[in-house]
Amino acid sequence: MTLASAARVAQSSLGTVAGEMSLVSRNVTGAGGELSSRKIVNVISTGSGSRLGTVSRASNLAVFANVLTATANAATKETIAAGLDRLATTLGDITAGYGSPASVLGKFSAALRAYASSPSDPAAASTVVSAAKSLVGVLNSASAIVQEVRAQADLDVARSVQTINDLLGEFRGLNEQVVRGTVTGADVTDVADRRDAVLRTLSNEIGITTLVGANGDMSIYTDSGVTLFQGGAARTVTFVATHTYTPSTKGNPVYIDGVPVTGGSAPMAIGSGTLAGAMALRDEIGLTYQAQLDGMAGALISSFAESDQVGSGPDLPGLFTTTGAITMPTTTVGLAMNVSVNPNADPAQGGDSSLLRDGGISSPGNPSYTYNTDSLASFMDRIDELLGKLASTVTFGVDGDIDTAASIGDYAAASVGWLSAERSKVASERDYHDVVLSTATSAFSDATGVDLDSEMSKMLALEQSYSATAKLISTIDDMFGALVNSI
Repeated sequence: MTLASAARVAQSSLGTVAGEMSLVSRNVTGAGGELSSRKIVNVISTGSGSRLGTVSRASNLAVFANVLTATANAATKETIAAGLDRLATTLGDITAGYGSPASVLGKFSAALRAYASSPSDPAAASTVVSAAKSLVGVLNSASAIVQEVRAQADLDVARSVQTINDLLGEFRGLNEQVVRGTVTGADVTDVADRRDAVLRTLSNEIGITTLVGANGDMSIYTDSGVTLFQGGAARTVTFVATHTYTPSTKGNPVYIDGVPVTGGSAPMAIGSGTLAGAMALRDEIGLTYQAQLDGMAGALISSFAESDQVGSGPDLPGLFTTTGAITMPTTTVGLAMNVSVNPNADPAQGGDSSLLRDGGISSPGNPSYTYNTDSLASFMDRIDELLGKLASTVTFGVDGDIDTAASIGDYAAASVGWLSAERSKVASERDYHDVVLSTATSAFSDATGVDLDSEMSKMLALEQSYSATAKLISTIDDMFGALVNSI
């Protein structure tokens, strides 16, 4: 080897080492970033030494897929848990503004039993009416909270859809850079990291899977298989928000390119992410709890209804009714929000609480609906009848997802148990998925992240190589100098 060729080899080696040192510095600078991958440069040997080849990054598609799935699952449970916590305020202490329907119903039953033992006591009758007003107030408040939770879930869906569209737009730009840079041989590792970060954020909103094609081009699909991004183009995700919710309100589905991906009509419904969690709150959990509350209200109205004591007239609302109603309700939907105490039995509204004992609440003075026909102050048959109906088995709708044949008290207690069990189950699932996410994230970091000890050791070795190469160049320069001098 001539001195000239040795100099060329040494110079190329020095440039290569300098490039490797720059990459190590870049790795150290990016260390600690959750999705900042370790960069690797390929060194190519040539006839005149060496040169830097393409820069790649440490990656593990399978582990990253686990991170995306775990992120979506954790987001689902976190969203549902937050909604259930809000619903659980309906089970709080009544002195704080709320009380569970079961606890207030127990107080109402106790007041009615006390009235049965003193049917001539106006104060006892007023206590029953007061307890009834507390009971309907709790049902009204609980129903309002349910609809607030559903309305908030609808807003969360709208926000999530907007975020998804924004992220897909950002992803498109990054994906184009990756594809273009891959074709030209440019370093696209940092862009690919940013693209992965967008995927991580996107998976928090909706469960996704990905597929990498030619030249680094990536496609995104929902966890149910619906295309979100393919061929460099993002699909349009649409949703029309519903701002006001009542028990009968049915929220709109989310569409991807006009195809529903939520709701009963969705052929390929999504299963995870904040979007799925909000939909579960709005269309499943919220409606189920509302159905339970409506069932209780309907049972109270029907159990306390007054029947025609003379002929075959229709039943009329008794102590419990809905605002302005003079007939029995034909459906239970929305009753918890609208149930009220009949003003004819409420002294605060100019009514007579003794009608609870005597009958004729909806039709005062009508002998057909009068139970105490002899106007006896000690008459207790009607009160005993009402106590019996409170304790008797009532048929409830299946939408409540609890026992359909139970007393009102047992049904109310089962409702409390259902909500408490849902909270406990979702909290446990949330904790589990948080652990899974933490484990998957750690595994991904171990597989692709920067280890500072390793990088610093590599930097030390490169510095030593750089020094040795620089020394070699200096020696060759001295030899050239000696050769020139000798000539």
